[in-house]
Amino acid sequence: MKSLVVLFVFCWFLLCSIKLKYYLHMVQLLGYKNNKYISWLEKNKNKLHTYKDKIYVVLSLLILILFLILPGNYKVKTNYFAFTYLILTIAFFTLNIKYKYESKKPLEFTQRAKRLYAMTLSLVIADFLITLGIFFIISKNILFYFPIWASILSLMYYFTPLYFIAGIYLVEPIESNINNKFYVQASNKIRNLKKLTSVGITGSYGKTSTKFISATILKEKFNVLNTPESYNTPMGISKVINNDLNGDYDIFIAELGATKIGDIKEVAYLTCPKIGVITSIGPCHLETFKSIDNIMRTKYELIESLPNDGIAIFNYDNEYVKKLADKTFREKILYGIENIEDTDIFASDIKVGKEGSTFTLCINDLGTIECKTKLLGKHNILNILAGCAIAKVLGLSLEEMREGIYKLESVKHRLEIIDPGTGVIVIDDAFNSNPQGAKAALDVLDEFINHRKIIVTPGMVELGDIEEIENEKFGENIAIVCDIAIIVGIKRSEPIIRGIKKHNFLENNLYVVNSLDEASEILKTITKINDVILFENDLPDTYNEN
Repeated sequence: MKSLVVLFVFCWFLLCSIKLKYYLHMVQLLGYKNNKYISWLEKNKNKLHTYKDKIYVVLSLLILILFLILPGNYKVKTNYFAFTYLILTIAFFTLNIKYKYESKKPLEFTQRAKRLYAMTLSLVIADFLITLGIFFIISKNILFYFPIWASILSLMYYFTPLYFIAGIYLVEPIESNINNKFYVQASNKIRNLKKLTSVGITGSYGKTSTKFISATILKEKFNVLNTPESYNTPMGISKVINNDLNGDYDIFIAELGATKIGDIKEVAYLTCPKIGVITSIGPCHLETFKSIDNIMRTKYELIESLPNDGIAIFNYDNEYVKKLADKTFREKILYGIENIEDTDIFASDIKVGKEGSTFTLCINDLGTIECKTKLLGKHNILNILAGCAIAKVLGLSLEEMREGIYKLESVKHRLEIIDPGTGVIVIDDAFNSNPQGAKAALDVLDEFINHRKIIVTPGMVELGDIEEIENEKFGENIAIVCDIAIIVGIKRSEPIIRGIKKHNFLENNLYVVNSLDEASEILKTITKINDVILFENDLPDTYNEN
């Protein structure tokens, strides 16, 4: 009997640990923020309590009921039902261990993740011990009540995701102390590198691409370090500074991200930029910012953080950035494509094709030069202009800029051209999507004249109250540009389809599917040589269609 109970407890603990690992991944994707995690749980109740979880609890309670109502020797019954509970738990443990959920960004067992996981597991163990303690007080023979407390443990398993709420709260003081230590260390380090010039880039979109573009151009003359991928938080940037930045580098380029007022001020103080770039302002993360004005105020924190001899660089084509630029009286550089008469750096004669783009780079005081790049889309030309503005400040020649532009490679999943040699061209723009980015991607697709154009998209998320309106506009643009549309997500497709149906789009060319796998199956049957397929946006792991 004892060995069966011990084995059951062990398997139950493993079952809880597997479930907790999934929710640790969600917490990590949500930035370890309790408010975001609670909000996510409220919106994803089907993930909080899965079908398998419900079956496990129901079966556990049914076993308890049978134990209580069936006649027979209590001790013999306890032995028999202990074996039943063990088999049930092993079965569900096996089901959970075999289930592999697909994720675009896998769980990283960082030190922070390990600390939170350990704390949350400790809470589960503490509740388990409290449960046993209560039954021990009631009766010195814990085994006597095994079927009852085994059923209670099944309920604890059912609610394991909620333990993370307490876990995040309890580790917060520890994390704050650790984070502050690394933050101060990084901030002091970057200030002690006297020959280093720090560049900060922020914006609602385009900042990651601009960062990589700028680094490539500046490497024609300088030794450059930039933050990798989408590292744009205080801790991510601190890690790069502490681990990678040293006196050999001339330039440090940091992407500065934000989800609320004050975030840019925090990372700007950390990175101490002399050059600040605002690439764009738009309705990204409106769920947290609440308004465009709040986004503008937050992005402008970068300009306010520049030293007296600092230089501000603005995308003058963006209406919101233009307002910020116009109120700035420090030294500034304006770039754009549309308002060329008012800008310091602009591009003309832009031509976009499947091989890339060509344009004339025009810089006041320096002149003009013909440039060629593998990158697609006018928005990428804007990003290149931002990089050239930084290069102008740092003294690069037009020829050096041209060489850097020619060497640019597509950032993965951002209008990345994939030609597998099958006669079908794929444009991968799956990293994320916002109204301006989606329009830019369709503009690129529209450049493929004499090709049949296919789009695969789930639409846009995290746009707050304007999400439905923007997805409907997106649908209208799809109908204008595309020949075939495959929309992923039954619920999310509704406003997109409304937009598509405002135009004379053939119903036989409109597909609505539940998953990307289904979309792939349709593509296998409909694609032909000379087709161009645009994959626009890929929903995050934390998103749920239901």
